[in-house]
Amino acid sequence: MAQVAKLAGVSVTTVSHVINGTRPASEATRAAVQAAIDRTGYRPNTLARALARGGTQSLGLAISGLSNPYFMDVVAAVEAAAGVAGHTLLLGDTREDPEHELRIVRTLAERQVDGLLLAPSVGALETTLPWLESAEVPVVLLDRFLDVPLDQVGCDNEQPTAKLVDHLIEVGHTRIAMAIGIPGLSTTDERVRGYRMALDRAGVPFDPDLVADGGSQRDQAREAMHALLDLDEPPTAVVSGNNFMTIGLLRAINERGLRVPDDIALVAFDDFEWADLFAPRLTVIRQPTSELGSRAVELLLSRLEDPSAPIRHERLDATFVHRDSCGCHAAAGATATA
Repeated sequence: MAQVAKLAGVSVTTVSHVINGTRPASEATRAAVQAAIDRTGYRPNTLARALARGGTQSLGLAISGLSNPYFMDVVAAVEAAAGVAGHTLLLGDTREDPEHELRIVRTLAERQVDGLLLAPSVGALETTLPWLESAEVPVVLLDRFLDVPLDQVGCDNEQPTAKLVDHLIEVGHTRIAMAIGIPGLSTTDERVRGYRMALDRAGVPFDPDLVADGGSQRDQAREAMHALLDLDEPPTAVVSGNNFMTIGLLRAINERGLRVPDDIALVAFDDFEWADLFAPRLTVIRQPTSELGSRAVELLLSRLEDPSAPIRHERLDATFVHRDSCGCHAAAGATATA
């Protein structure tokens, strides 16, 4: 900045005012400063300037499964909402590993983010969240709920999953399997509760052999589907706990020479942008990813503005999208809030 001031023939203070727009300057002065900036290649230290004002205008997002289409949609929504609010988003993949999650969160905090959005892993209660509390980093939990006094936003999971199972029962299925995500995550536990709730109210016996651990992963779900099909009495329908597992389930079904829905019905939690572009078109629960991302940013910015505000827990509605993979063609394409 001193070099810019010398070349422009003005004071360092004047250069600062021209760059930051904090005091009027003549057109000639602004032109001289800009010419000096161009000549020297000077770039203002945005982080230092932000810290001097008491913030960095940046938010952190620690989330897992960036190869998962659902999470990528959430990330895009968070980034868009942060950008509209004038904030930069710094992103880290937690890999569903509590120790790695803690390292990511610490790194984001070291970058002086103003606040953090976190999709907590199993184990976050023992690792990441105590550290965040001790470091006094404002945080909003995203997608997954925990019994902690923090702002949290996510989707309803129980009733939408029950809606999928209800529909399969309505069209005649009783051997209904479910590929579940990572045990211990609130999303997994809530979707399993929804699955069991629907079976119970329809009088369909619960069979633990029909609950397969897909681990929220494509390849693990593929293996889980093969194991389900190897049962003495295999399922006639399967519920996928998330869209990444849906890919693995479909792959296993295809490898066995079976067809959806002719040989086995398939419904899924999470929609794909392309879910209605191939046969069969997938019957799914669609989560409001855009609303989820924008609301998470709103909660965090609100918390930064008023740290003493009451804690908020918000559940967003999901949508049942009826297509073909359930084997029921009546009203295919219809949507309803689940």
